[in-house]
Amino acid sequence: MLTRVNAIETQDLRKAYRGRAVVDGLNLTVPQGEVFGFLGPNGAGKSTTVKMLLGLVKPTGGALQVLGGRPQSPQIRAQLGFLPEQFRFQTWMTGEEFLRFHGRLAGLKAAELRRRVPEVLETVGLGGRGGETLGGYSKGMLQRAGLAGAILARPRLVFLDEPTSALDPIGRVEVREIIERLRADGVAVFLNSHLLAEVEQVCDRVAFVKRGRVLQQGSMRDLMGGVLPVDIRVSHLPPGLLDTLQGLGEVRHTDTNTPGRADLELWLSGEDVLPAVADALHAAGARLYALSPRRPDLETMFLDLIEDTPERRRRTAQEAAHA
Repeated sequence: MLTRVNAIETQDLRKAYRGRAVVDGLNLTVPQGEVFGFLGPNGAGKSTTVKMLLGLVKPTGGALQVLGGRPQSPQIRAQLGFLPEQFRFQTWMTGEEFLRFHGRLAGLKAAELRRRVPEVLETVGLGGRGGETLGGYSKGMLQRAGLAGAILARPRLVFLDEPTSALDPIGRVEVREIIERLRADGVAVFLNSHLLAEVEQVCDRVAFVKRGRVLQQGSMRDLMGGVLPVDIRVSHLPPGLLDTLQGLGEVRHTDTNTPGRADLELWLSGEDVLPAVADALHAAGARLYALSPRRPDLETMFLDLIEDTPERRRRTAQEAAHA
């Protein structure tokens, strides 16, 4: 029986240009059939990483495997799909001609292309528009055509770089449904997007990268470590209240600039601490106007990890002291 291999594996992957490391010691594992979000600020090395995984750029150091082999291998490359962020298409071609051209490059036979091209056009929302030239397509339509090209040859691993950036809300929902169907078919999807709400809805796991290194990776639950953010609004901050709350969780933010009101952001280990928080507020003599737990979101995690905030530096120092 064949051993199930991961879609992507990298070990200490590195790429340097003129002595400057753009990707520096990158370690990733993406199982087959998983939607993996690759997140980071501009200049984090995301595009260079994707190019190495596609075999378009040679690493300076480290190791990588894609679908159990080298991405430069014709057998492996034939199983990869790619939608780049900056796509350039042959605008004199019709949508159907564009897909047939790329299908032939991928090794598809004429009979299969006759079946497959109308199918993928329908899938990406371009049904009935394949006879029009790409030069007459809107940017959103071009992005749909690029997505059709990425999934045309039924790849086992698809790289999507900002796949919804030019789409309206309906188009984003449709792309999300396409990604979910790919996952259901056992296809791995490597997704790079600045639309964190979209990533949050579709990804099984995410990795946050900065300066070519993975800061953290895992599922939303793993990354948050069971932490529950809570927004609190009270009439004022009595003496000693902040110290009491720090004993129950972590006060991440306070705002007392509005007269007769104080806002707090408190991170707790779980919902079971909420009654103790309410008791502490009451015992301190603060009038409670709101106690609102909220689900952790990718934007909160992204800003916390990527931005070098004082809170993050303090927590890092505390973790190092307890290690």
